[in-house]
Amino acid sequence: MEPKEKIRQLTQTLEEANYRYYVLDDPQMEDYEYDRLLRQLEELEAQYPELASPLSPTRRVGGQALSQFEKVVHPVPLESLQDLFSREELEDFDTRIRETVTQAAWSVEPKVDGLSVALEYVNGDFVRGATRGDGRVGEDVTENLKTIRSIPMHLEGAPARLIVRGEVFMPKKVFAALNAAREEAGQSLFANPRNAAAGSLRQLDPSIAARRKLDILIFNLQLAEGRTFETHTQVLEYLESLHFRVIPHTLCRDFSQVWQSVLDIDGGRYDLPFDIDGAVIKLDDLAQRQVLGSTAKFPRWAAAYKYPPEIKSTVVEDIIIQVGRTGVLTPKAVVRPVHLAGTTVTNATLHNQDFIAQKDIRIGDTVRIRKAGEIIPEILEVETDKRPAGTVAYRLPDRCPICGAAVVRDEDGAFLRCTGAECPAQLSRNIAHFVSRDAMDIDGLGSAIVDGLIEKGYIKSPADIYYLTLEELKGLWKNGSKAAHKLLSAIEASKTQDLGRLIYALGIRQVGAKAGKTLASAFGSMEALMSADLAALTEVPDVGPVTAQNILDWFAQPQSQHLIRRLQEAGVNFQSKEEKLDDRFAGMTFVLTGALSLFTREEATERIERCGGKAAGSVSKKTTYVVAGENAGSKLKKANELGIPVLSEEEFLKMLE
Repeated sequence: MEPKEKIRQLTQTLEEANYRYYVLDDPQMEDYEYDRLLRQLEELEAQYPELASPLSPTRRVGGQALSQFEKVVHPVPLESLQDLFSREELEDFDTRIRETVTQAAWSVEPKVDGLSVALEYVNGDFVRGATRGDGRVGEDVTENLKTIRSIPMHLEGAPARLIVRGEVFMPKKVFAALNAAREEAGQSLFANPRNAAAGSLRQLDPSIAARRKLDILIFNLQLAEGRTFETHTQVLEYLESLHFRVIPHTLCRDFSQVWQSVLDIDGGRYDLPFDIDGAVIKLDDLAQRQVLGSTAKFPRWAAAYKYPPEIKSTVVEDIIIQVGRTGVLTPKAVVRPVHLAGTTVTNATLHNQDFIAQKDIRIGDTVRIRKAGEIIPEILEVETDKRPAGTVAYRLPDRCPICGAAVVRDEDGAFLRCTGAECPAQLSRNIAHFVSRDAMDIDGLGSAIVDGLIEKGYIKSPADIYYLTLEELKGLWKNGSKAAHKLLSAIEASKTQDLGRLIYALGIRQVGAKAGKTLASAFGSMEALMSADLAALTEVPDVGPVTAQNILDWFAQPQSQHLIRRLQEAGVNFQSKEEKLDDRFAGMTFVLTGALSLFTREEATERIERCGGKAAGSVSKKTTYVVAGENAGSKLKKANELGIPVLSEEEFLKMLE
């Protein structure tokens, strides 16, 4: 089969699988098979780049990062809606419309709380997507929208030009998982799914948007060249036939039906996979819409009924501290059980010490509580007039409640973090980092194996990896003797890794893989690094006073000293083996871009650093050279704009030789 035809068939098969999985919620293909076919397509596109389509399923993981969003003028304005807050206001709206049009029928739909966008198709191909902006001018977020799997990249039988409007949202489960991960990492939380969706869609790096797992519901047709429709219901049925995921809707003939639909949506809102903040009521007849027209702000033929948030009072019975996998201490309020937004709430997040102090939350207080985005319980305020006598202001502990190590504030002052190198709460994450590719690179110690070893009590510290026995490992696999021997060999081999990898593996804050290499080169041995003072550390290139203090504090901890001692006793290498070749690149900064064929990026970076140079991730006026491989993108463009010399791989190789 010709490559072009094979690429076409693979693309069609994968897009159909996407449609069944993300739109119909009816997957027909196993994940393994999908991944296998996607890999085939990636290999073919790499072999025949001229045949690769910008709409390929391989592009849905996020393409080249952008420097900014371009402005887009909407051919058809994306209007907003007037808000209604009571049954009386909604009934007045219905009466007012019926004074102009007779036999009015309404489409009632949930009002998804997300970010409104327009999707444009030309000859069936998705060519552009833009945010609503002010309704007339938005921002081009095409690359980020491509990462949303429920958006079809090609439409069979579509008009020459088609523009639809939809609402991008973050599913509730994704939002809850994202905030849980951010809380554990000591990062600020998104206030609600809408903020999370908006922030994700406006990322300049599409790969970030891809990881956020956004979704979309289409609710309007903006433009369809050569096609006419009589009703909104016909429009939605047509869009559904094109494989769009359309908004659920109910057709109502009188006000009583409209009001019942509004109540039904409210009653089922907590069972929906997405967040809503109301119901939208639209005239179904498109000709009647034309008669009514629009005001300067809103269409006269539609309105949004807004649901009030559910807020209840309860009592804070206790405050407990959880220690996350990254060492962040997270306070949670244990509250008297209260039914809220469809579930029974027994605890609420308190974020950090600043949040507690700002609201002056104390054990015994009566508090007003709601669900942020109808998902995460949060305390809005304290009812101080109900505060019992004798309560005291709450302060987080200065020692980790799990391991007793000292806690420190993050640089931004918002979160407290345990400093224990062997803290049980952080053990799984610490070991995953310790054995990772850029650290000690122990192949075979995946998360499942690590969790199994922790569960059995075989490892309580990263150093325990080097004391594992064949008998302990064999029980982790069926017929595990061969796998155990292989893992033991990988562990033994890791003892010879260079000191720079070990320094990075220790997980000292702000000491990455590059800093680990730099410190190893500067001090030559672990003993010398441990003996260095603040002045000596800050003399090392790219090590500032904050990082230097982090290093000093880490080595001062008893748990850290115990870990280092056991690693040394196990025979792990404590000496630097990296030899600097020369200083020919001293003071120079290189940026690598495109697909390199003569080196991997890691190899090229290592060669630059061993010649005294620096490898950076972005182009700036300080860049000395850009090394460009095939399909170089925005970095090459920026280098040309700034007049920075661009080297081919061959020219770079000559400089190395």
